[in-house]
Amino acid sequence: MNITRWGARLAGDRRRTVPAARSQEPNDTFPLRDVLAHAPALIAVTRGSNHELCYVNDAYRAVFGARKAGVPARDALPELAEHGLLTLMDKVYRTGRGRTVRARRVDHRGETYPGMPDSERKHGYYTFVCTPVRPEAAGRGGDTRGVLVFAVDVTDQVQATDRLRESERRHRQAAVTLQRSLLPQRLENPDDLIVAAKYLPGGTDAAVGGDWYDVITLGAGRTALVIGDVMGRGVRAAAVMGQLRTAVRAYARLDLPPHEILQLLDETAMEIDATQIATCAYAVYDPGEGVLTYSTAGHLPPLVRDGDDVIHKLDDANGPPLGTGGNWPHTSGRITLDPGSTVVLYTDGLVERRGEDLDEGIDTLGSALLASVGEPEAVRDHLIAHMQLPEEHDDDMAMLVLQLPRREGAQARLFRTASLDLLGGSEVAARGRAFTSGVLASWQVGEELRELGVLAVSEFVANALTHGAAPMRLRLRRTDKRLIVEVSDADDHVPRRRRAAADDESGRGVAIVATIAKSWGSRLTDEGKTVWCEFPLG
Repeated sequence: MNITRWGARLAGDRRRTVPAARSQEPNDTFPLRDVLAHAPALIAVTRGSNHELCYVNDAYRAVFGARKAGVPARDALPELAEHGLLTLMDKVYRTGRGRTVRARRVDHRGETYPGMPDSERKHGYYTFVCTPVRPEAAGRGGDTRGVLVFAVDVTDQVQATDRLRESERRHRQAAVTLQRSLLPQRLENPDDLIVAAKYLPGGTDAAVGGDWYDVITLGAGRTALVIGDVMGRGVRAAAVMGQLRTAVRAYARLDLPPHEILQLLDETAMEIDATQIATCAYAVYDPGEGVLTYSTAGHLPPLVRDGDDVIHKLDDANGPPLGTGGNWPHTSGRITLDPGSTVVLYTDGLVERRGEDLDEGIDTLGSALLASVGEPEAVRDHLIAHMQLPEEHDDDMAMLVLQLPRREGAQARLFRTASLDLLGGSEVAARGRAFTSGVLASWQVGEELRELGVLAVSEFVANALTHGAAPMRLRLRRTDKRLIVEVSDADDHVPRRRRAAADDESGRGVAIVATIAKSWGSRLTDEGKTVWCEFPLG
């Protein structure tokens, strides 16, 4: 006999008992009230369209307190009204179909006492089921006589689910914190560029990705810009990302061409985890030449909006992803940046959508870049808004926006460049010193700094004459923060700082420059090498 027919007995005649169970123990009888009274579920039975209360069991009274039979449910069972069950019971009575309300919080009122503090009031979670009560012989299609309500305690399940959600939330927060801690906490601020960046974790689970970006000051006013994406998700991907970012910063100090940096990084990725593939874009901006040199390893092409509002897709220097160990060499490309140019480096989370072609996403980003205005932060926010990331996007997104600002008037006078081809013999050093003194005076550089600049040029030129090869070139640059001295020649042997012995006739020039300058260094070029030093202004 099903429970709705037991309920029918209560709804029809509360004095009757359930007949003997025919299937197993035909000689026993079970009083229906005794059976329901000890049931662990909360049970209430009503009859008629007015839901007149017929019966509540002990479990129901323990939670909600004593209830008076013969009273409509809206008065006798106010707790059901609080949880929206009376309307549901009306539907059950009219349609003859059961309804369920899951996991409602219920305050226990059966064990309270006057003045009990709310903090001591017990509560639990119950799933309520309302089912029609029909006469025993009516079957499923018969007229509904009443409604049986029973509630199952699901507090343990709800609490377990809450604990699981909290654990997942904390796990995700830890993963995101790890990921963010591996990203630069503050972007370096190049003299000649304005830079903005953004990282957005994907999805709502703990599986953060391995997207990263970085801005690295190389010296002599040059700036390296990096963005990458480790394939896969989770803490492992974030950890590999951190190792690659550290390796990039170390290799960047070598001031090698971008494609050589990526080749070194490819070997490092293989050593870290041969099963983990990553993509990367590495670019270097040289303000002296106004050129951005770039290379990508399986990464999406950077986009450039030049000063004439033309979009360039830098897809001509792409090599295999990092960690593939392929023999295909990486290459570098070059593009001249005019004042007002904007460059965007990004990961696939910004442009990739399920069911859409990736090139369409890149073209959409290019169109949004063309329509954007303002400084990098405004451009960044406009691009993110225009790309309309799905609310539940499941891929991380990183973006780096850099801009070469237009400078006019007094601001332009703070950023100056002057160069001199060093031709001739022994008089080259004297010409270099005279040129430096005159240029620095015209730039209104203080006398002490002019003397230090002239001394640095004298040592660099002397070193180039002794150990370098023609052609040689001197370049002076000033920004609003520093003075930069560079001497280039055609020899590819870079100088090293060493301790000169007392009887050595050479080896002191670099040591002198390292002493008087804030920083110094050298880098290989396509034509040979460049040696540089920096002095702070003010």
